[in-house]
Amino acid sequence: MRFSVAAALFLGACVSVPNLALGQTPAAAQALPPLRYISEAEAAPERVMAAPPRQGSLGFDLDMARLRSTIAAATPQRLAQAAADGDNETPSVFAEAAGLNFEQLPATRALLAVVSEEADGVVERGKLHFAQPRPYQIDASLAHCGAPNAAKAFKGYPSGHAGFGYSTAWVLARLIPERAPQILSRADDYALSREICGSHFHADTEASHVIGTFVAERLLADPRLASALAAARRELAARTVAR
Repeated sequence: MRFSVAAALFLGACVSVPNLALGQTPAAAQALPPLRYISEAEAAPERVMAAPPRQGSLGFDLDMARLRSTIAAATPQRLAQAAADGDNETPSVFAEAAGLNFEQLPATRALLAVVSEEADGVVERGKLHFAQPRPYQIDASLAHCGAPNAAKAFKGYPSGHAGFGYSTAWVLARLIPERAPQILSRADDYALSREICGSHFHADTEASHVIGTFVAERLLADPRLASALAAARRELAARTVAR
């Protein structure tokens, strides 16, 4: 498991002033998805993620250089995979890695949906708090998965797709520990797709690495989800016995 950069982001979290660009709507004026299990205090962006590198800083320049290099090295096949990943925010992303057909696992799907929705709520609070542009909103040549609207609101940091991927992966790794290496590797690969698309910097996806892991671990320990967790475990155990 590669948590070094993610851990650094978490430990380096600090209070920062939202960097609202001209024309952006303040977070307080926009609707946020509700949180069902994590409190607003726990989900406060300054508590769960570091501020992103500012444009003009060494950290930003290094992230941009990394992004350009990553995109340049991507094969046509990898670019196609990145585009496909961008269109898929369902557990099927992990079907091969987990060795599961999620269509046959309703209890597992239900648990994953609860966790990923909560992770999305935390991610959205970060997006609105920091109001950071996506790479293609800084340099249109970086868009490699369709023709995105560069005039959209600045919501680059953190990444919603990566938040979904890492939260889902962590739950699956806990449920199927023997497949954890493959599952967590796929989460990294799924997050990389967002960089290859030019939709996110590495800092964006790593912030979501922190969020996804935090939310998944927090909810797996929540007694209100004990029955849902038990149902998913029974479902997966029954599948193993039946094989």
